[in-house]
Amino acid sequence: MNSVADQVRDERAARIILSMIVEPADPATGGILREHGDIETLRLVQSDGPVPGMDAMRARVWRERLTPKLTPDVLARADGYRQGGMATLIPGDQHWPTVLADLGDRAPYALWVEGAASLLTGPLSDRVTITGSRAATGYGEHVAGELAADLSNAERVIIGGGAYGIEAAAHRGALAAGGHTVAVLAGGIDRRYPAGNAEMLDRIGDVGLLVSERPPQSAPTRQMFLARHRLMAALSGASVVVEASPRSGALHTASEALALGRRVGAVPGPVTSAASHGTNDLLRHATASLVACVSPCQVVRENHQI
Repeated sequence: MNSVADQVRDERAARIILSMIVEPADPATGGILREHGDIETLRLVQSDGPVPGMDAMRARVWRERLTPKLTPDVLARADGYRQGGMATLIPGDQHWPTVLADLGDRAPYALWVEGAASLLTGPLSDRVTITGSRAATGYGEHVAGELAADLSNAERVIIGGGAYGIEAAAHRGALAAGGHTVAVLAGGIDRRYPAGNAEMLDRIGDVGLLVSERPPQSAPTRQMFLARHRLMAALSGASVVVEASPRSGALHTASEALALGRRVGAVPGPVTSAASHGTNDLLRHATASLVACVSPCQVVRENHQI
């Protein structure tokens, strides 16, 4: 029987299938993809021969992870997504964000998009990620909304994860100001998660952009919640954390941004507020620059605009 690689028609089909069978941010698959291309990567998954750059044990573990996901219906499901009008971006497309190359072997295989994909292609400095605690305080939500509105008025695109709390406040602030916003989702773009933000996400899909590296119908997973932090950081010239507890995922976004050489800002909060412990620590250790909501929003310590 022919392998899946023998049956795929083009690079887009191959990358769609990779997005279906490989977890995001998998450096083993990413390294093979970068060196040998998408169709050859699929062929190596199903072959019995050596895998370039891997010893026999690593190759066996890699194949045992991926081969069971290459089910007999994988080609039909991939074709169904395309025939159903689900839009994808792959490297080389007009609106593919070339800044994702900075992620190296952790770059996404494809992006599923709904809305204005052109929002991903302007200069890196045009996009600012705003993130923070889901369990935000009224102070944090107010600051996030004002910050997003100020940046929108300065013609910046606001990027967030569509989550409750700080990110939802930032998205809504951008929308209220008539600005542009992008939500990077942890599940398929046809699954409005969290459900309580479904109306807001519908609005973003209409006037902004929804993005996911997981195929339609995919449920959000812990791995995807962690993996999307790198996308939110890579897509923006600066990431601003408004509120974050010491274990907040927003601090992971800041860490990813720093590793990529992007700017990181943090909004100070009351020392008595658990929601501001993470942001205050970023400032205390000079990991982030102090952000104040003025017009336009500025990184105060470095005395330049975001």
